[in-house]
Amino acid sequence: MRQRLGRFYARFHSVFLVGIAVIITFAAVFLYDASQPPPQHLTQRDINAAVERALESAKPKPSYASLAYEIIRPSVVQVRALVSQTDNQTEGALGTGVVVDDTGLILTSLHIVKDAVEVRVIFADGSESEASVIVRQPENDLAVLRPSIIPDDLLPATLGSSNMLNVGDEVVAVGNPFGVRNSLSAGVVSGLRRTFQTKTGETLTNLIQFDAAVNPGNSGGPLVNRDGEVVGIVSGLLNPTDQDVFIGIGFAVTIETAGGAAGAPPV
Repeated sequence: MRQRLGRFYARFHSVFLVGIAVIITFAAVFLYDASQPPPQHLTQRDINAAVERALESAKPKPSYASLAYEIIRPSVVQVRALVSQTDNQTEGALGTGVVVDDTGLILTSLHIVKDAVEVRVIFADGSESEASVIVRQPENDLAVLRPSIIPDDLLPATLGSSNMLNVGDEVVAVGNPFGVRNSLSAGVVSGLRRTFQTKTGETLTNLIQFDAAVNPGNSGGPLVNRDGEVVGIVSGLLNPTDQDVFIGIGFAVTIETAGGAAGAPPV
């Protein structure tokens, strides 16, 4: 019997070893699984709490208005017009303009510089230059300025299309209301193809109506869509009283009309 067992073991020695290895492996896996904590069963409350924690820790995205402002800000200029100077007293007008090409051409409102004997512009970097009025369009209340000196890093605005606007679309106006530089106001398009009569008697047509707050000093500044593209040039505000303060209705000349002025021959 002993000899038979010896011969049987010798014949199936490798099979025994493999079987023992398999048994040891299964035992190790069983012991590992037994040592692990049981799986956690998540409830809807657990999922909701995890989502709330993730939202609280997430950094909020910047608003469309702040993104549009950062895009247009380097292209916005302050326009100062000296109208008259007598007996050491100076009278002037204040407005806004926007640089529209690499040569430094600036679109603005004509009523700011109409009677000016001297025009100066202040760029976004704080540098200042004299400017000449090279185009006048009274029928659209538009003027084009050419500064004598432009900054080396001048960045012209990107022009959009007012034809893509719909009532309710978000827009921002950037300008210098009451001389407060680089001010932004946000709103929506309130109407399209409006008509507005200025205080000088000019009737402007095909205007964009919007409700972003504008006041004296905003005239000539850009009306910008949420992508930072210029879709209009702020021209005026409607107030049934004699006060030049905003009550909810502003008007802008479309960028197509303004762009035509920029391409017009110099006067």
